[in-house]
Amino acid sequence: MNETVMAFLKAFLVGGALCLVGQLLIDLTKLTPARILTGYVVAGVILGALGLYQPLADWAGAGATVPLTGFGNLLAKGVREAVAQHGVIGAFTGGFTAAAGGVCAAIFFGILVASIFKSKEKY
Repeated sequence: MNETVMAFLKAFLVGGALCLVGQLLIDLTKLTPARILTGYVVAGVILGALGLYQPLADWAGAGATVPLTGFGNLLAKGVREAVAQHGVIGAFTGGFTAAAGGVCAAIFFGILVASIFKSKEKY
């Protein structure tokens, strides 16, 4: 099989599995979507801190780095690298530095879309 097709397949399978778990949590528990999303970030931080998430991200590519677990892993990785470089202060700055690009892009595009489209009240 072509390498590109395999990369897409791995990303689809891992990303789909993460979405499936989220959907099952919504359907079978009383957890709110906000708690599930927060749980995904925390799970990514914990798995990243233990060194278990990065091998999955290396294997699955965007299927593991794009979901919220990937964001949590990015935070853990940033803190780990900043602590190695700057000591204890890196525990406070590493997550911000690692995730700054993604957070800035989310804020920028959120403001851009909000300025283009008119919001409506939801009933």
